[in-house]
Parts: sequence; C-alpha cells; structure tokens
Amino acid sequence: MKPAGEKGSLRRLVARVQLWTRTHLPPGLRLLAGLLLILGGVFGFLPVLGFWMIPLGLAVAALDVVPLWRWITGRGK
Repeated sequence: MKPAGEKGSLRRLVARVQLWTRTHLPPGLRLLAGLLLILGGVFGFLPVLGFWMIPLGLAVAALDVVPLWRWITGRGK
C-alpha cells in the first residue's frame, strides 16, 4: 500500500513537467517527447526505465492532443 503523500507528490511532479514542457518545447516536439516517454515506459522492467514514464508521457502528449487533454482533465466534450 502506498503512503498518502505519494499520490500528491506524483501529481506535483506531473504538473511541474507539464509546465516546463509547455514553456520550453515547441508543440510538435512536446508530442514526440510524450510518445518517447510512453515508449520508454513500455520497457519499464529494465533497470533505468520505469512504468512511471507512461502516465508522464500521456500528460506531456496531452498538451498537444486536445481530446486526450479533455479525457485526462475530465472536462467531457
């Protein structure tokens, strides 16, 4: 079972990464970075990579893909 503060720290990390990528990377490169993070998360069983890269990659890619952003934030249509 995870400690209660771990979920909040993951949300803060995702928010910080989204803010950094939004300000420092152009839109096409953000999508590519998100897809690379997702791809790295698929190989999470390897020592350097981890399964934590999948949700982070979805969050970064969602900055450019509007339907994915709406799905993640729960804003419906």
